[in-house]
Amino acid sequence: MLLMSAALAHAAEPVAVTPSRALAFRIDEGRNINSFLRDGAVAAHLLLRSGSEPRILVAFPAGNSGVGLWFEQTSTPVAWTLVSPPRQITSLDGQRRPLRGIEFEIETNVPELKPRAAVLSSVRVLRDYELQGSAPAEVMVKPGGDGELISWERDRLDGAAGFKLSIEALAGAHVAGERFTASTSGSMRLKVRALTGETPLVPLTPVLTARARDDTRARNALSFLTYQDKFLAGSWRFNTYFGRDTMISALLLAPVLEPEAVESAIASVLDRLASNGEVAHEEDIGEFAVLRNAREGRGRVDTPIYDYGMVDDDFLLAPLAASWMLSNERSRAQASRFLAGRTASRERNGVALARNLVWVVERAASFADDPRATNLVGIKAGRMTGNWRDSDQGLGKGRYAYDVNAALVPAALDAAARLLDSGLLEEYLDASQLRTLKYARDRAQIWEAQAPRLFDVDVSAARARHDVAAYAKETGVDGGLARRSLSGAPIEFHALSLNDHGDPVRILHSDEGFRLLLTEPAADELTRSIVAIMRPFPAGLMTEVGLLVANPALAGADQRRDFSRFAYHGTVVWSWQQALLAAGLERQLGRADLPAAVRTHLTHARTHLWTVIEKSRALRTSELWSWSFAQGHYHIEPFGRSGVDADESNAAQLWSTVYLGITNGTSLEN
Repeated sequence: MLLMSAALAHAAEPVAVTPSRALAFRIDEGRNINSFLRDGAVAAHLLLRSGSEPRILVAFPAGNSGVGLWFEQTSTPVAWTLVSPPRQITSLDGQRRPLRGIEFEIETNVPELKPRAAVLSSVRVLRDYELQGSAPAEVMVKPGGDGELISWERDRLDGAAGFKLSIEALAGAHVAGERFTASTSGSMRLKVRALTGETPLVPLTPVLTARARDDTRARNALSFLTYQDKFLAGSWRFNTYFGRDTMISALLLAPVLEPEAVESAIASVLDRLASNGEVAHEEDIGEFAVLRNAREGRGRVDTPIYDYGMVDDDFLLAPLAASWMLSNERSRAQASRFLAGRTASRERNGVALARNLVWVVERAASFADDPRATNLVGIKAGRMTGNWRDSDQGLGKGRYAYDVNAALVPAALDAAARLLDSGLLEEYLDASQLRTLKYARDRAQIWEAQAPRLFDVDVSAARARHDVAAYAKETGVDGGLARRSLSGAPIEFHALSLNDHGDPVRILHSDEGFRLLLTEPAADELTRSIVAIMRPFPAGLMTEVGLLVANPALAGADQRRDFSRFAYHGTVVWSWQQALLAAGLERQLGRADLPAAVRTHLTHARTHLWTVIEKSRALRTSELWSWSFAQGHYHIEPFGRSGVDADESNAAQLWSTVYLGITNGTSLEN
């Protein structure tokens, strides 16, 4: 407190605040240096992007805010060196309101750097600027200068404390107009200060039990992303609440999460639940909320806006709640206390959870009454996205996603039935809700038996060999091993999605992991699921660098183009999807009702999967990665390194930390 007072009293020069339990770590990937700091009231992610289009970006979990500076293209590629890592600073703005952030020193090897644009706003605005090269005019600000320093600063659009970015030339480097020039020795050293006025988040501690795996990078990333109010989806691009990411991560980390951490995850979802029981996918907060509220006629206010456009997250809350509340007697006791607690809007947690469960059971009624494709749960009208594959082409232009309908809906129905049977919700249900929830078990059985078969795809052996060979040539990979993995039998797999008419989108995919983790498929269904995806690419999904999330070899030309290794949900590796499959395989191997042949498939799949997981250990906490193929082998390529990649990967992704709770054949349960 004294240090904070001192900082505020001497606002002309930012003063470092001595950390109590500081968290500092660094992750370098491709052309990006990522340096993370959480120290006292400051949490910040510094990203230095090297190359001919360099940038400096600092993202703050506070308000999902950030500052970024993009430079003009350079003739010589910039190679950043982080000379002095970030340290916490606090300053005051012109109205003596606190700004919190970091300062650090960097060096590069080019003779001149000319700023193209500085963007100080929400991370959502920075993200859009990076992708589209434009930002709302009202957030842009002109630079100011003072000797060897250039700075940008402004209030938030609603008049609240805003943002500041300053860059000072050091060690003989100079400011010339609005450019930085190197010293006579040829080096350019800069001191950067980045600050935000948004309210800091309070870290959540402790998060993990002693049973969690000893993986320093994953532990650091998880610590940086977990706060009392919410878990952050990933940094730098998703530094706020995402319902799906929170619940999937909590499900996979459940064996090693402290009870308070599970409660925090579930509470964050209940706090943002819609009145009809739907789960919020994402929140617009801070200045992005100000921008949206103003444009939608509500004035320049920062009231949060929640997005309920996705459909998969609505069916994840019930499995998560049941997995925690019903795991043992201790959990049941904790659950009783939690359900009696209140959400941010003062509603009982039990009442909020019941609202979601009732919505799930009612949403499943049409298909249960008439199990045909067009009665499945489809993505919402006017959208191309509805599940985790939330890029425009992620579902191959399909409407009914496999993971939602074959796994999440039946799992949510089963969880609702078990929660009802437990008696934990009895005092939170009215008579109408109770009647509705009594349908849950019967509907779960219908969905589990009928929905997956609608996604069946069968391709003749001759057609499969022809298409795989052609696709191998098209992508420049060796298709010999893949072709040899194809027997004389037809190829059987489940489609990624169904189109508006209920026809399968013939793309092989990794979402079988959801079904393995959350349901108990029949033996023949397990065989169809596992054998297809475990073949080597381009017949299946397996490569030396990981499990791909999609393979369009047996689809049409347009889909083969859309699902390339440069596409966000194309033939790329998502770290958490490998973990999901690993956890699902472990769950199925725990069953006692499977034939020996099926268990053999599962065991071989587990061994093969963990082999490639360990090979990609260096990128495990990353969001995703791509590959190249040369001299007969696949090679890891950080996503975003290539100029044609659709986007950039986060270095710290919440659901990529889930390996802390998953091991190869060893349970981490109590």
